[in-house]
Amino acid sequence: MTRDVGKARGILRHAPEPGEFGHVRIAPSPALAWLVQHYWIVRWDLRGHPPQVRETLPHPNVHLTLEPGRSGIHGVHSGRFTCELDGQGGVFGVKFRPGGFRPFLQRSVSTLRDRSLSLQDVFGPAADALEAEVLSQSEDGAMVAIAERFLVARMPPSDPVVAQVGDIVDIIADDRDLISVDQLVQRWHLDKRRLQRLFNDYVGASPKWVINRYRLHEAVERLAAGVTVDWPQLALDLGYFDQAHFIRDFKALVGRTPGDYARNDPGGG
Repeated sequence: MTRDVGKARGILRHAPEPGEFGHVRIAPSPALAWLVQHYWIVRWDLRGHPPQVRETLPHPNVHLTLEPGRSGIHGVHSGRFTCELDGQGGVFGVKFRPGGFRPFLQRSVSTLRDRSLSLQDVFGPAADALEAEVLSQSEDGAMVAIAERFLVARMPPSDPVVAQVGDIVDIIADDRDLISVDQLVQRWHLDKRRLQRLFNDYVGASPKWVINRYRLHEAVERLAAGVTVDWPQLALDLGYFDQAHFIRDFKALVGRTPGDYARNDPGGG
């Protein structure tokens, strides 16, 4: 059974703009579900229209992207990802599970933090044809099938730590009451230093960073829902000691204060 893709998270909204934009996400096969979170395909047609900026908040995932002349493997980004789209184009991506790229990389994923590699750096000369083969297809399913065959052919040995780390990150993402590393230590009965080493090695970011990012994702989702916000209470709910620290972190990540985002986000209030 394939893993539920779930709803997209961390996408910063902007006022509707002219042109066409599509975003598809597809779950992996059972064989790769322990390593791959989902495949994604973005297409746009802005011919005759000005360029558009798209922004997403960071996730604790490694991505493999295929785009004409720009394919690569991208580690965890510490800040939001901003991309300007122009003309007509598309990108095919593989979003690996947190920890899921470690068996392919065969070294600490922290070495990829805020960095990118070529496909050949990890998969060798066999990766040369992958971009052309996937992007020559017009059907989503055909693109995914080629990527799946490529990854299955290079399936690494089973690693139980991948599942453990992935499950911990899932809990962080889904449990809105989880706001501290100490809570993780208690729930998973792990030594704090061991937990930090596991995240550094497999995820490429600290457990504190992952918790903070997902709680800020939660803040963006609440603001986008258009509900009236009690700012001091929201800051406390997200694990902040005071509103000022919450506003500082939110602005550093999103680029706007929570108030500005709520007023200018077309889905917010």
